[in-house]
Amino acid sequence: MLWFTEQHTPNVRFSIKVDRQLFSEQSEFQRIDVFESEEFGRVLTLDGYLMLTEKDEFIYHEMIAHVPMCVHPQAKNVLVIGGGDGGTVRELCKYKTIEKIDLVEIDERVVDISKLYLPKVACALEDPRVHCYYEDGLKFIRHVEDEYDLIIVDSTDPFGPGEGLFTKEFYGNCFKALHEDGIMVNQHESPFYQEDAYAMQRAHKRICHSFPISRVYQVHIPTYPSGHWLFGFASRKYHPVKEVNWQAWKDLRIRCRYYNCPLHAGSFALPNYVEELLRDVED
Repeated sequence: MLWFTEQHTPNVRFSIKVDRQLFSEQSEFQRIDVFESEEFGRVLTLDGYLMLTEKDEFIYHEMIAHVPMCVHPQAKNVLVIGGGDGGTVRELCKYKTIEKIDLVEIDERVVDISKLYLPKVACALEDPRVHCYYEDGLKFIRHVEDEYDLIIVDSTDPFGPGEGLFTKEFYGNCFKALHEDGIMVNQHESPFYQEDAYAMQRAHKRICHSFPISRVYQVHIPTYPSGHWLFGFASRKYHPVKEVNWQAWKDLRIRCRYYNCPLHAGSFALPNYVEELLRDVED
């Protein structure tokens, strides 16, 4: 019997029974594994940390993409940093109005392996609007100014290859790379376990220093640590709930399994303990 186990804290482990291991490789940047499981389908891990499962990946990818697109449906040029599995790009490609999606992924092998083993997730990476750049997102963004309507930071956790995507310099460069009404959304870690909460606070504090509007929204992702996950919404102009034209998004008739407009609005209502964590660093 084979189990994949991820250490969430020194005292907590999360395990999935695995039928077989489909792939394993040490790339230039990280170890990449793909497993097959009865409960969650195929599972992608990087350096032993679970990135996605076929069963619940739609939750993460819909909430990171459709929240900003509902707020700013005129977005035409989009930058995705990380996200080599293609799930975020898949959701963005549902919008006919988007003209260009630049995907910056440091590890080309993540893209190759996702196309091969996770075709339902990576299915839009061949869309002609998608342009892939295999380089460090931190270095890429340094040389960009007033280029994008939306930046989605679909990064790994704040260590290893993704560490630079949680710095004050990076968020400042994202601000510079956006148009005057641009939006940045990032995966914001979990508020539940102490170490994750600290990483979340550190990121939020740095984003608040760069953007005039900075809010946090929540989502339930069963296979992520604690299941309680956050995203950051930062904008130069738009509030994520006030004055949003909900009907305009509904008229697009985009099919989602998780996201809808009432859920969008409600996801910005946070538990008291999360509000307190955020206030501690906003002050």
